[in-house]
Amino acid sequence: MEYVQERIATLHDYGGADPAAPTDRAAVVVPMTARDHATLAAERVLSTLAAVDPADVYVALRAGEDRVGDVAAWIDDFDVDATLLWCNAPAVEDRLAEAGLDGAAGKGRDVWLALGLAARREFVAVHDADATTYSASHVPKLLYPLAEGYGFVKGYYARVENDRLYGRLFRLFVRPLLRALDGLIDDPVVDYLLAFRYALSGEFAATGDVVRSLRAQPGWGLEVGTLGEAHDAVGFDGSAQVDLGTHEHDHRAVAGPSGLGDMCEEVGRALFRVLDDRDVAVDYDALCERYRREADRAIDRYAVDAGFNGLDYDRGDERAQVDEYAGAVRRPGDDDRLPAWRDCDLDPRAVLDLSNEALAYRA
Repeated sequence: MEYVQERIATLHDYGGADPAAPTDRAAVVVPMTARDHATLAAERVLSTLAAVDPADVYVALRAGEDRVGDVAAWIDDFDVDATLLWCNAPAVEDRLAEAGLDGAAGKGRDVWLALGLAARREFVAVHDADATTYSASHVPKLLYPLAEGYGFVKGYYARVENDRLYGRLFRLFVRPLLRALDGLIDDPVVDYLLAFRYALSGEFAATGDVVRSLRAQPGWGLEVGTLGEAHDAVGFDGSAQVDLGTHEHDHRAVAGPSGLGDMCEEVGRALFRVLDDRDVAVDYDALCERYRREADRAIDRYAVDAGFNGLDYDRGDERAQVDEYAGAVRRPGDDDRLPAWRDCDLDPRAVLDLSNEALAYRA
């Protein structure tokens, strides 16, 4: 246990932290896919949210037409008063196309659609639905710093289970890549990204005003891209991070569709887009070489850390993952971010109406 303050305000859980927080003035956004249907983790999240009782809960669902009815009925069985937004309903897709927003789709776009609705509240919290260790204290922990004057809050936690270290994409790609950038580039946004203990956590909160100012990456780059936006919106002094303990999540394979390799590509593009926004010049060849050195050092240190705790650790497997991730160290390509809601003509309530009509038809 430690209590060190860092570049941003760092709120620690010294044992059972459950702060009083303005849940009655907050909306909670939970992205889900058909993959989450009836899983123990998602069931725990939905049942626990009923006890948290925020002002609004928005479930941003991505599911095929053949699955959405079953998922909607399952969600409706919980005591939580949740508004279901079918993010890829055909009518919603058509409306997005009419607005010129029919580009890449994924978790980021789903969350963005729900944020348009949630931002009418004073505070907004976002968290994933795949944590089997989800607690009723998570939302209050995320909201508490907002009530104390901060504008943006990020959750952090340890990823240790089954006697192994997880959080591989962050440990082996994002963190060593940021350290490599820090050795090559003198820019405050790199320092800002490094200030967060878990830059890829799906748990964050912000004031409604800040939420309306955020551009969103449409896919797995959402978390890193949001940090770049938060840097511009509130900076170091307006940001905080909170201890959410130890999380146990679903795990993904490195290779294959929606595996960590594919996720890494999107995360890398989002990170380099943050730098591109600031006209930061990057020598990608030099950066890739430096990234590999930083990742190799990290692997040696994680091996010692794992041994210290009696955990299993496979250096060869971790180095093979670094080989996979290194291919994502390249220019970000075209900018496909979704606009800030304050700059968008799309009416989020009209999107919800289209979702409701589609869900009623499928019922």
